[in-house]
Amino acid sequence: MDPVIEQRLVELESRLAFQEHALAELSDALAAARAEASDNARRLEMALADLKQLRTFLYPDPASEPPPPHY
Repeated sequence: MDPVIEQRLVELESRLAFQEHALAELSDALAAARAEASDNARRLEMALADLKQLRTFLYPDPASEPPPPHY
């Protein structure tokens, strides 16, 4: 095989290996970001549910309270 072609082939193989490695790293980073986003969404839902429960406890519905004694 021609040395120039062989050198180019080796260089292309090196570039391909680098690209595959970079793609694997990006894929791992994307999976981690998706997992973190899912966890953050779950935590936000829990916080909103807790806030709703706290609001209900602190500020009950005025219609459910008995009328004042002067009525």
